[in-house]
Amino acid sequence: MTQLNNNIVIKNKRATFDYELVETFVAGIVLTGTEIKSVRLGKASLVDTYCVFIRQELWVKNMNITEYFYGTYNNHVARRDRKLLLNRKELNKLERLSRDNGFTIIPTKLFINEKGLAKMVIAVAKGKKAYDKRQSLREKDDKREMDRAYKK
Repeated sequence: MTQLNNNIVIKNKRATFDYELVETFVAGIVLTGTEIKSVRLGKASLVDTYCVFIRQELWVKNMNITEYFYGTYNNHVARRDRKLLLNRKELNKLERLSRDNGFTIIPTKLFINEKGLAKMVIAVAKGKKAYDKRQSLREKDDKREMDRAYKK
């Protein structure tokens, strides 16, 4: 049996900058054969992705998974909507939290677990104001300066 490459982690770096994350969940994601092969090669992007409820199911929109190079006529569409898999209790909680004004559901990380399945970390988030973003940048610069001073 071959060993799976489990170090594939695709992050949404803008998520923590643009949003304040309130609560996170780990969800399975429904993918086709060529999509999972592209994800295992690291050919996915979570930039500008968001989640919406359609008929009490959670869907991720605008997620880009590049077409598989060796895929033939069976290849997938790069930016199609993909269904997320959560239990009913988690879905109800997410729907209740996202109904509040100013909250949204965003994907923060896509990874392959130890069983070889694609999982997505999603978060209920509240948008930051411009001054909050400046404060985040200032804290990041201060941390970098402290690390530099510590290394010397």
